Parts: sequence; structure tokens; C-alpha cells
Amino acid sequence: MSSRSPIVSSQIVKIPLERVGALVGKEGIVKNEIEKRCSVALSIDGSTGDVQISYDNASLKEGDPFKAQDVITAIARGFSPQRAFNLFEQGKGLSTIDLREYSGKSENSLARIKARLIGSDGKARKLIEQLSETAISVYGHTVSIIGESDKTKVAEEAIVKLASGGTHKAAYQMLQKYRSKQKLERLQLWESQKPPEEREY
Repeated sequence: MSSRSPIVSSQIVKIPLERVGALVGKEGIVKNEIEKRCSVALSIDGSTGDVQISYDNASLKEGDPFKAQDVITAIARGFSPQRAFNLFEQGKGLSTIDLREYSGKSENSLARIKARLIGSDGKARKLIEQLSETAISVYGHTVSIIGESDKTKVAEEAIVKLASGGTHKAAYQMLQKYRSKQKLERLQLWESQKPPEEREY
């Protein structure tokens, strides 16, 4: 950023050491992409996991330094860079649930909750993703969700239901109900945009 205006601000995001490689990417491709899209400079300390995000006045006009933090956090929470880059899409955000709120201090309880959320061969997680149209990562003691606000909210409800001991059936039924409602609303919107003579009454 030497040719740009002086740095006006910076912030530190700490990521697990095992996720540093994913953030950097082969030959720095992931790091460079984040810097380019968000108009920031990243300084990654591979020994501590500290990631410094630096930006200047031009960054605030040309890019979104705060989106860089979300993308880095998503990668830190287990998302692949490709899935984390979904956050660059308009309206997409990141939400994280701390499973320790439901497991307490018991590692065994945490492991059971994570197993329920992931399911056999990842089927539970994939089904929640499909029905809510979100991306989900179960990593460490957290579950993170990437999606549009309303879709993220319903995915959160399903995850909390399972983490609190609810059945998979109840969680899936809630998601199916939401999905059916979304389809109906899209159909109604499509119908309302037709010329009056083509509408079905």
C-alpha cells in the first residue's frame, strides 16, 4: 500500500495456526484475493495466528475492509476459501454459534452435539444447508453459517434446536416449512409481475 494514502486504521484477527495455510493459499493466492477485493493489506504471522488487516481512506471508498474480517473469520472457523468467498456476494453475512452454551464444560457433551449436527457422513449438515440455502461449518466449539439474513436465521434455529436436544425430524420439519413458504412467496411474486390478462385467479 506504499503508493496509497497513509494507513488510517488496522485491526487484528486471531486464527488457529492450522488455518493459516488455508488463509494464505497456494503461492499466496487466497491472501492476495482478499487484499484485492477488499482494498486492504494483510500481514499474517504464521507463528501466532495473528492477522493484521490494514486499510486507508482510499480503502473505505474502493473496497470493504470490514468484509475482509468476515472472510478471514470464516476461513478461521473451518470454511474453505471458496465457500468463504460467498461472503463477497450482496446480502451474504457470517453468523457464529458457540456450542459451549449448550454443552457446558463437558468435552463429551460437545462432541455429541457436534456429531448430531454433522450426522452420518455429514448428511445432517448438508441437509440443513440444502433446506436453508446456506453454507455451514462445524469447527472446534463453534458452528458458523454463511447466507442471507433470513436464511441464516432459520438455519440458526435448526442448529439450536439440535444442540438443545431436539430431534432431527423436528428440525427438518421446521426447515421444510420455511422452504415451502419461500417457494410460495416466490411464486406469488412471479405471478404478480405477469400482465393482468395472464394472471391466474
